[in-house]
Amino acid sequence: MSFLTAVTRSRASLNTFREAGTSLQARSYAAQGKGTSVKQHAQGFKGAKSQKQAKKQQRLEAMRSNKSPGAFVPLPTGQLKHELFQSQRLDELVLPDFNAEDLTEGNLGKAMAFPLPENDAVRVFGVPRNVLLDFRILSKAASVVPASQESSQKSRIVLSGSAGSGKSFLLIQGVEYAASAGWLVMYIPRAINLVNSSTPYSYDLRTQTYLQPVFAQQTLQRFRTVNQHALSSLAAEDKIDLDDGLSLPQGTPLLTLIDVGLKDLISAPIVLAALLEALGKQTKIPVLLAIDDFQAFFTRTAYKTPQFQTIRAWHLSMPRLILEYTSAPKMARGAVIGALSLSDKTYGLLQELRHALGLQPSLQPSPYLKVAPEIKTFTRGIQILKEKLNVNEAASLFEVWNKNKSFHSSANDELFLAKYTESGGNPRDFVWKGLLSTLQT
Repeated sequence: MSFLTAVTRSRASLNTFREAGTSLQARSYAAQGKGTSVKQHAQGFKGAKSQKQAKKQQRLEAMRSNKSPGAFVPLPTGQLKHELFQSQRLDELVLPDFNAEDLTEGNLGKAMAFPLPENDAVRVFGVPRNVLLDFRILSKAASVVPASQESSQKSRIVLSGSAGSGKSFLLIQGVEYAASAGWLVMYIPRAINLVNSSTPYSYDLRTQTYLQPVFAQQTLQRFRTVNQHALSSLAAEDKIDLDDGLSLPQGTPLLTLIDVGLKDLISAPIVLAALLEALGKQTKIPVLLAIDDFQAFFTRTAYKTPQFQTIRAWHLSMPRLILEYTSAPKMARGAVIGALSLSDKTYGLLQELRHALGLQPSLQPSPYLKVAPEIKTFTRGIQILKEKLNVNEAASLFEVWNKNKSFHSSANDELFLAKYTESGGNPRDFVWKGLLSTLQT
């Protein structure tokens, strides 16, 4: 027998063995569909466990071939035509827009909605986290206009009150009012982000402060987006000196100055300081500087020196720049408004700051506590404004959440009076611990 004949017979025997093995496999396990096969382990089959893995693999391959989403897809709300689904449908709140010309005596104590266009200050700068949660639940961002409004010539104000008393909402109303009235608005809704070591920093020998170029550049960008139309008519009244011997001549448009900081990250803190100085000198358009979490500028920050010592907030460029405008009347035409927050315990209201602002005159700081002189310097001349929810404002707030279909029980006068009394006039407690609470929450 030749070598070629032997090889041919060997191949025929091997094919016969393979066919027999395939028939045994088909008899021993469940019949497989066309085009599918069961993987064989190098040391043989693994029994039921291998079966489960093979079936799982088959299901995955079938889903991929069929392009199945593999998850439940809800039916669009527009197709829910049955009246059973119409009873709890949430309609958008119909409220008057919050504008400067609409803030008449007839709208005091009533709810108004924020229009929030693309370049709106609240939309661009953001809002505090607790306010953001309210806006997400409501079908439209809205707020109740305080009924007790007093005209004031004070240009440096700090809003004070207990946690949840509406300081952040009142500050947002001030921002929206100023923006709709044609003011230039710079709003910092979360001042804690300037002291919690969330952005890079570097030491500057010239100013002997720690620069925060990323946050300064972000502030320039947002300020330009919100106030671009008004800034187009403003120019620098004096020559502006920048870093490394660079300078901008007198009459330079402020939009050009901002663009310098947007193109060069390193020069952003210097450009922001020069911009605020130029805005403070001009009298053509009023300027509003609003800061929430204002107490964070007087705390110990999360930033560290190279010797791992804690940096105080006024040694950082951004907090110090803002504090210079809150402690002295540097705005020829404008105002500076801050709001104290008691929600954050890490960067809360210090005892020495409470005493410096005159919130609790009877509570003296400990004689063994060293009070930094910067606390007295940067709080000099600040006026305190306190607000509290009255019955008419609470009724408007009750109506807004009732229209939003957020109550877990029937809305009636008994529920309103009970929850208002329990809250003691605190707006946040009235809504979250009263109207929206259940036996479980």
